[in-house]
Amino acid sequence: MRNIDNYCINELGIPGIVLMENAALKVVKNIDFQKYKSFCIVCSKGNNGGDGFAVCRYLYNLGKNIKVFLVGNEEGMSHDCKINYTILKNLGISINKINGLKELQELKNCLKISDATIDAIFGTGLSRDVEGIYSDVISCINDNANYIFSIDIPSGLSGNTGNVLKNCIRADKTISFQLFKRGFMKYGVDSFIGDLIIEDIGIPKSVIEKFNIQEFLMDKYYIKSKLKERNIYAHKGDFGRTLVIAGSAGFSGAAYISTQSAVKSGSGLVTLACSKDIQNIMSEKLTEAMTVKLEEFDKVEKLIKNADSIAIGPGMGNNETTLKILKNTIENSKSTVVIDADGINVLKDNLSILKNKSCRIIMTPHLGEMSRITGLSIDYIKENRIEVSKEFAKKNNVIIVLKGYNTVITDGWKVAINSTGNSSMASGGMGDCLTGIIASFLSQKYEDFDAACISVYLHGLCGDRLSKDMFCVSASDIIKEIPYAIKDLLI
Repeated sequence: MRNIDNYCINELGIPGIVLMENAALKVVKNIDFQKYKSFCIVCSKGNNGGDGFAVCRYLYNLGKNIKVFLVGNEEGMSHDCKINYTILKNLGISINKINGLKELQELKNCLKISDATIDAIFGTGLSRDVEGIYSDVISCINDNANYIFSIDIPSGLSGNTGNVLKNCIRADKTISFQLFKRGFMKYGVDSFIGDLIIEDIGIPKSVIEKFNIQEFLMDKYYIKSKLKERNIYAHKGDFGRTLVIAGSAGFSGAAYISTQSAVKSGSGLVTLACSKDIQNIMSEKLTEAMTVKLEEFDKVEKLIKNADSIAIGPGMGNNETTLKILKNTIENSKSTVVIDADGINVLKDNLSILKNKSCRIIMTPHLGEMSRITGLSIDYIKENRIEVSKEFAKKNNVIIVLKGYNTVITDGWKVAINSTGNSSMASGGMGDCLTGIIASFLSQKYEDFDAACISVYLHGLCGDRLSKDMFCVSASDIIKEIPYAIKDLLI
């Protein structure tokens, strides 16, 4: 955003004050004046404070009851902030400066009697810890405000990382500008952001594309643009052969869920290769999929070579047999292989086998599995999900789908972040379900990255739709919902 702002101002000649004015208008647009009629506006001397002073002017013009505070003094005020500050003074609006305890008490009194507080202290450019009077002001706002609007980002939050820089505003609503900030995706940051609104402030699309770093948040319009309508003359052969290698004694559910997910996602022909211990059970349960015993080596070998996609790992067990089957699969398959669960677990200390692959690979670890294969702690991965995923994907020439809230999908260059899914889906079998969906879309001739993106979004969307009426959602519930959700996305 800094690069984009600088380019608009210095290269295109769009005055910064114009962008500031647009930002202020979008903040005012998101205030419910039926609920909020009196305001305490707290600004600083940077451009975020300039946005706040511009918002003050609009509230004043609307006849609202306002009280304005400046943390610190005018020295070092940014050019555009100074313009809006001066306009307020010329209008005769009193601006209260906060430099010590006496002024803090005055702020506290204002916060308590105001319907809402507008936080315009620090923007996305903040990189240092919040200390001194600024920290005192933030604590005062958090402790006494009735409702908090933050402009662009809650003051004290890092836009890049989502880390709290010692102290941070806990906003009820954040009105941010133009682009979703990477820091907004950190786990737990929602308790500081509150309701999030992203508003367009008039930056040309060509400028955004110029500085495109290939990181984006998926929405339904992106997914709609990737989905393909079915040709009326198409037959099952046109929608591919999916091979699922999964399951073992005691883990037949994983095999069923991953296979049935592939069936319900539209794959033309689905075959489950499973251990002989569960093959009879699976044949009875899977009325629309075929089954074969893993011990029938020649049949399995032929299926591996002829499949349009392969899913491997769910419920197989973390053992030498699974490692041997995985190694054989990735050395002989010519299609894309989706590796999940125990297929990932057996790669601990065995990542070298990825170098000998004859196929393309999508791996779908959760945080624990990612920790096992990278040697990094779960806490470190949580803090650096994008960086860890990109580095692993690039180094091993695979696509990583790092599961969890805001699932990360990356090929090492592009990054897509999922926007669907919720905690009602927190139950066993969800990962197996996603694995089958990805394999199915691969069989239907979708590009690897697109298949991963569509599947992750769809999987979460099903959970969102079902959770409107259900307290908890199982993988079986998701499987039933899949074809309806796809149909609705295509409309």
